[in-house]
Amino acid sequence: MTPRLAVAAGAPLALLVALSGCTSKPEPAPPRDPGVPVGQQFRLVAFDSCDDALGRLKKAAKEYVTPWGFGGDNRLFAESADGARAATGGAADTAKADRDTAQSFSGTNTHEAGVDEPDLVKTDGRRIVTINQGVLHVVDPASRRVTGKLDLASGPNDPTRWADSSLLLSGDHALILVRDYFLYAADTVRSKGPQSTSARLILIDLAGAPKVLSEYTIDGSLVDARQVGATARVVIRSSPRLEFPYREKGTDAQRLAANKKIIDKAGTNDWFPHYTIKTGGRTTEGVVGCDLFSRPTTYSGTSMVTVLSFDLGANALGEGDPVGVVADGDTVYSNGINLYVANDQRWRVLPWLQQRNAEPKPEDQTTEIYQFDTSKPGRPSYVASASVRGWLVNQYAMSEWDGHLRVATTTGQTWGDAPKSVSTVYVLRVGDGALKETGRVTGLGKGERIYAVRFAGTTGYVVTFRQTDPLYTVDLSDPAKPRVAGELKITGYSAYLHPTEPGRVIGIGQEANNEGRAQGTQVSLFDVSNLDSPARLAQHHVKYGHSEAEYDPHAFLYWPQERLLVVPLTVYTEKTDNSGALVLRVGESGFTELGSVSHAPKEPGMGMIRRSLVVGDTLWTVSDTGIKATTMSTMDTQAWLRWSN
Repeated sequence: MTPRLAVAAGAPLALLVALSGCTSKPEPAPPRDPGVPVGQQFRLVAFDSCDDALGRLKKAAKEYVTPWGFGGDNRLFAESADGARAATGGAADTAKADRDTAQSFSGTNTHEAGVDEPDLVKTDGRRIVTINQGVLHVVDPASRRVTGKLDLASGPNDPTRWADSSLLLSGDHALILVRDYFLYAADTVRSKGPQSTSARLILIDLAGAPKVLSEYTIDGSLVDARQVGATARVVIRSSPRLEFPYREKGTDAQRLAANKKIIDKAGTNDWFPHYTIKTGGRTTEGVVGCDLFSRPTTYSGTSMVTVLSFDLGANALGEGDPVGVVADGDTVYSNGINLYVANDQRWRVLPWLQQRNAEPKPEDQTTEIYQFDTSKPGRPSYVASASVRGWLVNQYAMSEWDGHLRVATTTGQTWGDAPKSVSTVYVLRVGDGALKETGRVTGLGKGERIYAVRFAGTTGYVVTFRQTDPLYTVDLSDPAKPRVAGELKITGYSAYLHPTEPGRVIGIGQEANNEGRAQGTQVSLFDVSNLDSPARLAQHHVKYGHSEAEYDPHAFLYWPQERLLVVPLTVYTEKTDNSGALVLRVGESGFTELGSVSHAPKEPGMGMIRRSLVVGDTLWTVSDTGIKATTMSTMDTQAWLRWSN
């Protein structure tokens, strides 16, 4: 039996199965295979015209389509999980004055300081705003009362009620992001087809009673978003709106010919994403123009990525200043100056490879990375593209520092009884309109895959796992000669790593026995002050425990002022499951358990705590049932506010 996989938002790891193999010493990079685009730059070019775009897209799509539509046999594809789950500098921070007068507060746990990410709850110290089952709640942390409520769903059957939603906050405005919003033909810009998947963005005014200012709906699915100041960058993935009906009769050749005819009949409006803007009773419809998309040398024509930009300080959502690439995209990383969209396509190939216990081909293990300049408000500009060998675990596998983008990937077969996999850290130079490889180190975790990555300055931390957890420390001080400095072998694994202070890193994941069987949530404190000799100072193990923080870092809270660590925790046993939030104090060499917080469930499963945050001296915990205020110093309950959805 293998450990429960940590599935990170933004990385389709739900398709991965157990890893096998043992840890071995990292080795220098082998000679490059010129037939595989490792660390290779490639150019994007614009289409000559819309007719040129349509013709090229049709040609590419017909070469890719199968008797079952795009992506192979859609009967198998339907059983596999997509799982796939941006930023600007220079924008004025409209909430700065409010923050200066508010109590100290914690923000969302994000990858990069100053670059916010969408989440279920936000606070600016003056208010707490959360979205739950299509209902927005506003809480005053001073009076500990719900001061505002807005139901964004038109009724019980409105998709907003159950769709995956998150939010961003800027001053008196909130932007609600609905990931997959199913629209029927009568509700869409185009009438063709029974339904389509759309991303829905809703701008909310919080100055008084919450009210909708503007709404933007676009074909496709929300990949992710980033915010700096008042500017939000939103990444959308869309597909051509083509219906390939399921045909029981006929040969594969006949089905393939019929599908190619459907592609031949498609027009420009069937390919490029449409959008609708509703503001003040007025509706505007449009399409992202073909002149705003660029294309790589090779592409399937089955997917497009669009980056939208919105000023959250405005009273309406405009057209979003779109810019796009004819490619797929499933992982977003931004440091504010640059935004990167990565595409590894593993979800297209893994179901078939795993079904046949086959080793992936080199071309099936390529991650393409697209760089956009987001240093100024408004439409970002495409800068460069590159590809590296392997697959990413999540956005934390990328990090830009001092003009270099570091990327950690796993290649090879990570499933079956005899896996052949290895992990690598690449270093790419950023600048001069190119992403050029300067160095790499490989040979990490043979027969394993990456479970967690964290880059901090000139150091990288990489966790690989199958039966034991090697924590590798990677010295990146010389971009041309990255090296593995140290390795620590322990049981279990960390799925998320969080640097707290110089020389200390916290890891959260699962303990495991010597056979790799998961044994419950573990929190580890690592001493990495000596890169050549990392050590684990302490471990807090909860048998049968699982935490959302293991696969979603937004659920992880570390409050340095009190050295307080808070994570959701559910303990499953044969008789019951207990949900709450685990509260630990992090000392110089260990953990002290201060207690736990629990919510009274309104119905089974509804009391599971999802997030925690700090305002002043109060710890707030959020679940689908309500929100609770707890005094940090005594762990006494101050208030319990139940949602009235």
